[in-house]
Amino acid sequence: MRSLRLSVTDRCNARCKYCMPEAEYVWLPKERLLTFEELQTLARVAIGQGIESIRLTGGEPLLRSDLPALVKMLSGLDRLQDLALTTNGILLAPLAASLRESGLKRLTVSLDTLDRDRYARFTGTDKLADVLAGLRASQSAGFDSIKLNTVAIRGFNDDEILEMLRFAGREQVELRFIEYMDVGGATQWSSREVLPAAEILKVAAKAFGGVETIPGRGSAPGQRYRLSNGQIFGVIASVTEPFCGNCDRARITADGTLFTCLYGERGTDLRSILRGPTGANGVEETLRHVWQNRRDQSAVERSQLSNRHAWVSVERLRLEPRLEMHTRGG
Repeated sequence: MRSLRLSVTDRCNARCKYCMPEAEYVWLPKERLLTFEELQTLARVAIGQGIESIRLTGGEPLLRSDLPALVKMLSGLDRLQDLALTTNGILLAPLAASLRESGLKRLTVSLDTLDRDRYARFTGTDKLADVLAGLRASQSAGFDSIKLNTVAIRGFNDDEILEMLRFAGREQVELRFIEYMDVGGATQWSSREVLPAAEILKVAAKAFGGVETIPGRGSAPGQRYRLSNGQIFGVIASVTEPFCGNCDRARITADGTLFTCLYGERGTDLRSILRGPTGANGVEETLRHVWQNRRDQSAVERSQLSNRHAWVSVERLRLEPRLEMHTRGG
């Protein structure tokens, strides 16, 4: 266990097809969300158990009020080597500088298309210009690393593979393509819409005169590649080439539920333990026990299904909102 995805909210200001395609959602009660002090305590305990890197997620984390204050609280923790954040970028421009000044080291911006009309239809919001402004503000803020995440979906943006690569090259940011996953929230998922990593690489190699695999992937979710012009990009092939055996990531929802897998159906309530008589000591014992007994191989198991379809029904998601990807910080 080296990486922790710490969700700060389940709310989002976009409705992307691969995460939140429905018209209505059941939200976590606001009174159950962890305070900044509680999030800091959980982070400190997790670091004591081996966590080296923390990534703040949501929903959309920038919707959490005064987020730079939490970043400052976390960045000051002893032995934390890396602090990152994933955002859709809509609210990023006015916050980029303060996030960097508060100690945020790395940033990942989700951007699935460069076409304004396509973006508006896919996300339900006409905010592409705001995302691009946020990217520029982040470059000026001086983060150690800025990455772009693009979920590749056949029939939606498969014709933008080369355009996204060229855009990332011009902006000098590292692009990562992600296969469209059948996780909670992807209620309209179909295997026909998955654009496999092999196909993405074939398109890139043909246009750029070859693709070189960069060795030393380790436990990273994405395999990195180098184009003939020196540009580096990555592909996260969670559907066609699952990497459960190397996964070192734990996830905690905004209300303190621990999951050891993005497909995990049963979480562990850390909030009640933290607010109970045993406090942080109880959380430490629970976290150690859960991780040592972890047996998750869900992505591998799903890759072996003969009739693969959306993982969780809409009806079940409404009864169990913690199964949503936007709740557990995909």
